Amino acid sequence: MSDQKLFLAVFLGSKDNPRSQAWWALPEETRHAREREGIAAWKAWVEKHRADIVDFGGPLGKTKTVGEHGVKDTSNALTGFTVVRSASHEEAVKLFEGHPHFTIFPGDSIDVMPVLPIPAG
Repeated sequence: MSDQKLFLAVFLGSKDNPRSQAWWALPEETRHAREREGIAAWKAWVEKHRADIVDFGGPLGKTKTVGEHGVKDTSNALTGFTVVRSASHEEAVKLFEGHPHFTIFPGDSIDVMPVLPIPAG
């Protein structure tokens, strides 16, 4: 059995952060050029870490919250996710250092957390 563990990486981004506001203020042609650069860099990141990626995940859309009082539309900073396999939390975090989410795109950060086993009954 492998000593590798699963880690969930959650991509965060706020429309209120100055980098995001600057991104959307760019001329459309400039923003599209940066998007192409970011997508190419993201694809290169995927190729570099392909062996570690369990689920590429993807971008996240509009959020609905379900709770005791029903369903409501809401918003949060969650923008995407990826699941990786790594020997340790520290090694999993290193996979995301310098990621295009925040080096090219205006994302805020990436939270990386272990996926814990479901406790036995």
